[in-house]
Amino acid sequence: MDEDFRKAALDYHRLPRPGKLAIEATKRMATQRDLALAYSPGVAAPCIAIAENPELARDYTARGNLVAVISNGTAVLGLGDIGPLASKPVMEGKAVLFKKFAGIDVFDIEVDAKDPDRFIEVVAALEPTFGGINLEDIKAPECFVIERKLRERMNIPVFHDDQHGTAIVCAAAVRNALLVQGKQLKDVKLVTSGAGAAALACVDLLVSMGLPVENVTLTDIKGVVHAGREPDMPDNMARYARQTDARTLPEVLPGADIFLGLSAPRVFKPEWLPLLAPNPLILAMANPEPEILPELVYESRPDAIMATGRSDYANQVNNVLCFPFIFRGALDVGASEINEAMKVAAVEAIAELARAEASEVVASAYGGAAPVFGSQYIIPKPFDPRLILQIAPAVAKAAMDSGVATRPIADFDAYQAELELFVYRSGQLMRPVFERARKQPVKVAYAEAEDERVLRAVQTVVDEGLAYPVLVGRREVITGKIEELGLRLAGKVEIIDPQADKDLFAPLIADYQRLVGRRGVPPIAAERRVTGRRTVAASMLLATGYVEAALVGGSGDWWQHMKYALPIIPRRDNVSRVYAMSSLILDKGTLFFCDTHVNVDPTAEQIAECTQLAAEAVRRFGLTPKAALLSHSSFGASDSPTARKMREALALLRTQAPDLEVDGEMHADAALSQHLRDRMVADSPLKGSANLLVMPTLDAANIGLTLLSAATESLLVGPVLLGMAKPLHVLIPSVTARGIVNLTALAVNQAVSERAAS
Repeated sequence: MDEDFRKAALDYHRLPRPGKLAIEATKRMATQRDLALAYSPGVAAPCIAIAENPELARDYTARGNLVAVISNGTAVLGLGDIGPLASKPVMEGKAVLFKKFAGIDVFDIEVDAKDPDRFIEVVAALEPTFGGINLEDIKAPECFVIERKLRERMNIPVFHDDQHGTAIVCAAAVRNALLVQGKQLKDVKLVTSGAGAAALACVDLLVSMGLPVENVTLTDIKGVVHAGREPDMPDNMARYARQTDARTLPEVLPGADIFLGLSAPRVFKPEWLPLLAPNPLILAMANPEPEILPELVYESRPDAIMATGRSDYANQVNNVLCFPFIFRGALDVGASEINEAMKVAAVEAIAELARAEASEVVASAYGGAAPVFGSQYIIPKPFDPRLILQIAPAVAKAAMDSGVATRPIADFDAYQAELELFVYRSGQLMRPVFERARKQPVKVAYAEAEDERVLRAVQTVVDEGLAYPVLVGRREVITGKIEELGLRLAGKVEIIDPQADKDLFAPLIADYQRLVGRRGVPPIAAERRVTGRRTVAASMLLATGYVEAALVGGSGDWWQHMKYALPIIPRRDNVSRVYAMSSLILDKGTLFFCDTHVNVDPTAEQIAECTQLAAEAVRRFGLTPKAALLSHSSFGASDSPTARKMREALALLRTQAPDLEVDGEMHADAALSQHLRDRMVADSPLKGSANLLVMPTLDAANIGLTLLSAATESLLVGPVLLGMAKPLHVLIPSVTARGIVNLTALAVNQAVSERAAS
């Protein structure tokens, strides 16, 4: 990795607090009674209950949703045997994936034990603590022995993800690729490059699904795995050791339908491609560089289907597609193991998902046009929100059908509803927004490009492929800071200096003079603004179409930047005002607030208009807006001016937007709790928790937003300006580099939508 990325990775792990995990209490400890219930004497009640019936541990403790990610650090990523302590960042990372993708809590445990028997004893002794064990980064062949013996001894799932996670996603890719190619698993010939834990697990799973053993040829660093090659060959490798005179990879490639690579970069030579059978499947999964690059394959074999382990190519074989959801399903039925039937169920669920017609939410995640099943899309993307909804129930059903579920699910419709609720509360609000931006990046102007936060954000924008940045400011200052910060932006961004680039800005100055000439701004002052106030310069670049979006502000007075931008980029013709919406991404979901920055005391008509514009913006995130009009009054309890205003706004919304799920006026706690609302009114059309909170005044909205932001470890997105004629957003002074990246992605999305609508 380059030095800048290395430093960024170190800062990411170190700041604002070391590591990626923390323990959070799920019960309040606010009173003496809370303490008595949580510890002595109240804790004795669940202890006695569990002693009498161990199954109750899942009801009274976190065990049923707790997984251990355990390693001895002997085969870490591409780093090898770096030891247990150095492996801890990887294990914490795996824990975060469990939590983010499937809501599973994790303790990462790094065991200082290379001896398999000692390692087994340590892990087996932990069974009372956990609902499942995820073994990670343990070298072969010890990993085979460790997993087998732990599965024999323990009555909870033990899963070595390096083996089985890779195998499951690989098998799903094979299932769909063969369908596209018109081939049957029982008829194909498979050749591997690599015979380690992951490769053998892939082959074993495919054989269990119908691939004949005699159709498999293994190769590794020593050449072809043939009968008699090694006297002490492990059983799972010896199973595939055939009688053959072939000794090298190219000797066994002729006629192969599937090449399975889990070895090293560039081991498959382009000149060998003609040896493969017609319409081959090439799974080149070495990381970071595959056994052969897709572009080399397609030069001579356009009939091939290609998959790699990389996210920058189609068909990424990524373990995160399965392991969180397999454990989710296994934990939810109290499975005693993850057996072959559950793995095959996961394979079929993943494969079926790639073939399924995309929902509206998925289409939104893919920029309005979801990928179509075919050679470039044989497995789903890791951010597909349907993964948990498809895989977890399939695994749970397989566990029940195969007799390993100790707590069978009685109502699968209710279970599906619980999983859907998690999808919307998983805190992944920006992921589909980023993916859409990558599909169609546009030019975005950054007015304060001399700011370090902006430059660091632009580096991320470039790395993620979100936009084509145009940096506005003094060229020598910007280039100097880029060099000083060690950023890799040379040749990847455009720098525009309003004071030096006279050919570009001369017509912009004339245009601006015409815009503000009758607003009390004489020509000489207008020229000074264009060349000296970068908000004006960036806004003019947007107004004239040089860029398609702009981010201004970030320092100084927020309103002052708005005043400079509004004469240049006015409101849309079909709206009466411009509004601002901000959102907080919280652990329990995302809340949208409006109007947080623009209108001090909006009228009922303006509140209704703002609510509809905000609902439109919420839908662009792939979410269904659920709006609550907030007040100190609940459902007519007060006749104050602000309460009447919110009631009038509701009446307007009922007429103007009859399909919008909205209610009011109400307290904020009632907006977030259907139980409270039901106690107040019996006929509220708002179901569940509101996600769009509309305030009666700017004071209320801004105070509510900033107070909740400061009191929680939430991520602020915005403010997003609503009703502007073009995508322009004003950064707040406290904006972070990440906040700038988020607003960039949102602005690109807006620009693409407006381009499509025009």
